[in-house]
Amino acid sequence: MRMVCQRVLEANVTVNDHPVGTIGKGLLVYLGVGKGDTVNDSQFMADKLVNLRIFADEAGKMNLSVQDVAGSILLISNFTLHGDCRKGRRPGFDAAAEPALAEQLYEKVADLIAARGIPVEKGVFGEYMQVTSINDGPINFLLDSAKLF
Repeated sequence: MRMVCQRVLEANVTVNDHPVGTIGKGLLVYLGVGKGDTVNDSQFMADKLVNLRIFADEAGKMNLSVQDVAGSILLISNFTLHGDCRKGRRPGFDAAAEPALAEQLYEKVADLIAARGIPVEKGVFGEYMQVTSINDGPINFLLDSAKLF
């Protein structure tokens, strides 16, 4: 499972010109589920997101988590995170999970985050979405449950 995690002042997602998710201060997270990912990957990623210390404390150091700052998470499904661009000019998506499994694990991550008391907004799985955000920093991190990076 892979994620791009962005610290934001606000973010929102729309589908067919209808707002489906909006947050203020928090994290905008793009999540891609890969072949072989399991509930264990969902648990690892949810825990990592809730506890990742990337918000500034009183001294300006990144010591606080989204939970510490009472932030929210906007979770967007994104199979292209498993795109392989090493050969040719067109990405291959063989490493991405089948949609049924991907949606199940995406929803599991959202449920696990919410169970920890963090407000979670979501996009609509499998839909074309427009995402807007105001990055804070910008601060962006790449996360991989297999710890490849």
